[in-house]
Amino acid sequence: MSNQPPQPTYWDYLRLLDLLRLQGGSEESDQRLSEDELHFVIVHQVFELWLKLVLRELRLARDRLAAEWVPERHLPHLVRHLRRVVEIFRLSIDSFAVLETLTPQDFLDFRRKLGTSSGFQSFQMRELELLIGWHAWPTGVDPLHEIVRSAQGSREGQVIVNRIEQVRQEPSLRDALLYWLSRTPIQGVFPSDDNDRMIVDEFASEYQNALARYEPSLVPEFDKYLAQAGDNQRLRRALLGIVFIESYRDLPLLSWPYVVLESIVEFEEQLVLWRTRHARTVERMIGRRLGTGGSSGFAYLDATTGHRVFQELWAVRTILVPREYLPPLRGHDLYQLCLPSSRVSVSGAESPSQ
Repeated sequence: MSNQPPQPTYWDYLRLLDLLRLQGGSEESDQRLSEDELHFVIVHQVFELWLKLVLRELRLARDRLAAEWVPERHLPHLVRHLRRVVEIFRLSIDSFAVLETLTPQDFLDFRRKLGTSSGFQSFQMRELELLIGWHAWPTGVDPLHEIVRSAQGSREGQVIVNRIEQVRQEPSLRDALLYWLSRTPIQGVFPSDDNDRMIVDEFASEYQNALARYEPSLVPEFDKYLAQAGDNQRLRRALLGIVFIESYRDLPLLSWPYVVLESIVEFEEQLVLWRTRHARTVERMIGRRLGTGGSSGFAYLDATTGHRVFQELWAVRTILVPREYLPPLRGHDLYQLCLPSSRVSVSGAESPSQ
């Protein structure tokens, strides 16, 4: 007789019976769901499962960027996490077509059963927003307050509130990105070099002159772009790091940093498209009714589509110049080689922040 433990089956490994009971509506369940209601529940549960994976991938990406040193060999792994999130959102956008097979009249047949429950209360979406650095919900709307209010008197609700509070204490992906960008070698110098500030300021001046030669009307946009840093030298260096990476992205040392920036832009683009598609689906199904959770329904969703968390990565596109206008590159050999990890991300021991 073999002493080997029995090997798990497919349904054991995935805990399929537990998973399939979560929708209700089965023969042995006390909860009775119509065909259309079962469809509604499954689509939304799938959304939430994807969000669980998105949160994990974004935290992994955030943690890599927030490290004291970021060896270049880690960047492909970082990009893989981000691209997985991009593909999840692409797939989720397509899932709205499945949801829209539910007609408005069919939805009304069970809408009152939702009570005050609403996608507005998706705590995982709120976690995602906080995790990436979103702090600008539409005026007069506070989904976090709604979650706290809804959680009162509920043990599970308190667990959810604790999760929200935890992510509020974490550095955001945007914080980590700007921290990483502030360590970009610009014109051959690093933040720890004695002449760093002088060289970086010279690059800013040279780039401004290049922009004036190419398209003078955009010089105020460049000034506005840098002005958001105020007296924060590290943020100013991060903003110029974006300009430098975008401008000299063909250099071997900057090729992967450029892909990182593009992957984050692509992620936010997919998030905006997801919100847009969500808004259109809600408008198609309930028109201009208020949401069951008390939000303004599609109007709230529409308002969120105009916000950008990584606005610097979008804004820099306005002020880019063709290659022939770029300032001459200094320290050319530095960008041709993979540097030791101790020089790739010189940063000290500061925590990620602006």
